[in-house]
Amino acid sequence: MIKTDGKRDDVMKKELVLSAIRHVETEKVPYGIYFTTAAIEKYKKQLEDDFLDSELKAAVKDGFFNFYEALAIGMGNHVISISIPWWNWKEVDHSYYTSFTPPDYIPKTAGYGSYSHFEEKSDYLQKKGFYVLGTAYGSHFEKANFCRGIENFLADLAGEPDYAKKLLGEIIRKNLVMLENIVNSNLDGVLLGSDWGSQQSMLMSPAIWRELIKPGEIQEYEIIKKAGKHVWIHSCGNIEQIIPDLVEMGIDVLNPVQPEVMDIYELKANYGTKLTFWGGITTQRILPHGSPDEVMTETRNVISGMSRGGGFITSPSQAYQVDVPYINTIALLEEARNYRNIID
Repeated sequence: MIKTDGKRDDVMKKELVLSAIRHVETEKVPYGIYFTTAAIEKYKKQLEDDFLDSELKAAVKDGFFNFYEALAIGMGNHVISISIPWWNWKEVDHSYYTSFTPPDYIPKTAGYGSYSHFEEKSDYLQKKGFYVLGTAYGSHFEKANFCRGIENFLADLAGEPDYAKKLLGEIIRKNLVMLENIVNSNLDGVLLGSDWGSQQSMLMSPAIWRELIKPGEIQEYEIIKKAGKHVWIHSCGNIEQIIPDLVEMGIDVLNPVQPEVMDIYELKANYGTKLTFWGGITTQRILPHGSPDEVMTETRNVISGMSRGGGFITSPSQAYQVDVPYINTIALLEEARNYRNIID
């Protein structure tokens, strides 16, 4: 186990995250805790007063950081997420997502984001000692259902596989170009997000996922890995059926690890030497409905159970939402900050 000096935590942020990914147990467990946009709007004044110093406030005012990024820094996160330049659908006709029949064309697209600003931010955060994570939520499967509609695209996967393959192939083609543009930047890892699961199980059968989703994901992971970066994957819901595939595909970190739908300790026992888990603290039960003491106890128990042997980054199983009382958000953060593994 690696011991840390509490006074040096700020200069060891990146090292602690790297240790977690390498499955090296550390006395201090890294954390990356975030708020949803709606929760930020609800608690913005309190968050600004509690976590943003004059330098961070100035950086937000000047547009160097957005509030979300500045808040992550002010909260002391070891992992700082910044959006990478990416792309969106452009001028999607209403019929594309209302008509059940697959269209015979792919919608137009447009890129967004500033490469120079992105690189300035990543360079700054690296100099400050953070682990810098470039994020692209809604990167593949979700990108398809954003333009086609979730019901229609799930039907396409089952009943119109040729069209689904064509649409997914075009998405991956664009994703690969965007990834090629950023993977050699000053990043430590890249997170790709697509929610494949529901509260019960996968949104599609594992067989369809393996046939239509997995090939494109592999291409993305290979680009990221070739550049020497870690692959982080975000998928809400119960995706336990494909976790062996994700291990085989070489992902490093899985998020958000929902305890409401998967047994996180069983995941740790089965995959804890191969995957690092980021999340796991329930946002559906104790965080919105428990007392601060209950939140701290749950947080302590999850960190203790999931961080043995490394491989854990503390976080709720979803970014804080508007139903979580502010006092409970602080309780989780304080426990994450203060928790120390007992050295045997």
